[in-house]
Amino acid sequence: QVQLVETGGGLVQAGGSLRLSCVASGRTDSRYAMGWFRQAPGKEREFVAAIRWSDSTTYYADSIKGRFSIVREDAKNTVYLQMDSLKLEDTADYYCAAQTSFRALLGVVGNYDYWGQGTHVTVSA
Repeated sequence: QVQLVETGGGLVQAGGSLRLSCVASGRTDSRYAMGWFRQAPGKEREFVAAIRWSDSTTYYADSIKGRFSIVREDAKNTVYLQMDSLKLEDTADYYCAAQTSFRALLGVVGNYDYWGQGTHVTVSA
């Protein structure tokens, strides 16, 4: 099993930045990919960014491309989501997820095996 804990959420003004962290523990050597997803009130959970563990290839949703970046720091078993130029519509609960068997599509919620509890981000005007 893999345990995931997200931190770093909070309140930020539009145009500002936040960095979310996801610390992994347990069977961390079994990961094929790590992803970030978000869920706004009344909406379905949606893909934000992912990183494939074998070669660090990154993938991004069109809505955040150029503003967010996913970065891994193996020494700390941590994956970060750096969020810049935040917009009101980025307000959501943000979740970290781990994939522990290979599945090609990294933007699909059902293709991840473990999830963190989430961290909330509010972007204000």
